[in-house]
Amino acid sequence: MGFRKKNKSPPVLSHEFVIQNHADMVSCLAMIILLGLMFEVTAKFAIMFITVQYNVTEVQDEKQEAVNLYQYGPKDVATVFFYLLIGVILHALIQEYILDKINRRLHLSKTKHSKFNESGQLAAFYLFSFIWGCSILTAEDFATNPTFLWEGYPHTRMVFQVKFFYICQIAYWLHALPELYFQKIRKEDIPRQLYYICLYVVHISGAYVLNLHRLGLVLLVPHYLVELLFHASRLFYFSDENKQKGFTLWALLFVIARLLTLTLSVLTFGFGLPRTENQGFSFAEGNFNVLTIRMTCLAAICLTQAWMMWKFINFQLKKWREHSQNQASKKKAVSPKSKPPKREATRGGSANGVVKSDEKMSPRARKAKAS
Repeated sequence: MGFRKKNKSPPVLSHEFVIQNHADMVSCLAMIILLGLMFEVTAKFAIMFITVQYNVTEVQDEKQEAVNLYQYGPKDVATVFFYLLIGVILHALIQEYILDKINRRLHLSKTKHSKFNESGQLAAFYLFSFIWGCSILTAEDFATNPTFLWEGYPHTRMVFQVKFFYICQIAYWLHALPELYFQKIRKEDIPRQLYYICLYVVHISGAYVLNLHRLGLVLLVPHYLVELLFHASRLFYFSDENKQKGFTLWALLFVIARLLTLTLSVLTFGFGLPRTENQGFSFAEGNFNVLTIRMTCLAAICLTQAWMMWKFINFQLKKWREHSQNQASKKKAVSPKSKPPKREATRGGSANGVVKSDEKMSPRARKAKAS
């Protein structure tokens, strides 16, 4: 783990050395890129990593004011790489100074420890992304008018906040891939995490490249709210197993979010985009409004939602079976036990109606009787 002091340092460039010091290594690389701004020769290359590229100035007819808008291009790969490094550093900071301190107090098992770290990291990211996404939706009026999702397509230009939001989203989910190695994720947990990381990267990158960033943003915000509630509930559950009310609210919102995603997707790809004026395929103009791409996008979203619902149903059935087993075990523990057998000796030293004084007699009395 980065920033962690160890008494015995492992061999240089060994696996353990890289895992313990990966945040320091990544910080040095990020500092080298930032230092490139100080020199005129390297400044133009460093800016490509740090700032958002492809700035376009547009004059709006209504306000007669120049507005800075942005497009996407190949240089965005460098920007994503830099903020991927920032994501690794922030991940290590949250782990070291927040989650590890809480883990020491809770004394969790290895399995719960791994899940607690995962939920802690994701809850922080979902909270930040949800607040950021809501502020963009409020400023751009994406949510108030549903036709705004497809009117004027292709939406090749976007404001700074929208582009930077997508850059950070792609960078975060790409940074999660090396974190599987840095965090020593268990082998049985790697496939599950790989599934949802790849799904996030494909869907967010697809919305960004296909100029569907309006629809992608509207779908991400409610989805992040649901995921935030789930991981927050799991954190409370690990601290106290009696705190499970959050899972009930999460289950309700999960189903609503899936229905909302399917409704907006069908509305956009099935009814909105086919009726727009710009029909056809043109990579140079950023127009991907053809039947093949529309149906592929809609099928990808529907299959993903179906897979998520399948996992959700299996999760609920598993919880229901565990609850039923716990209730059954409690009933067995509370049920009246069979009557205990009669005592062989009753009060007064009698058994079967015969008094046995010798068994209850003290040693001193026995000695006096023998004499």
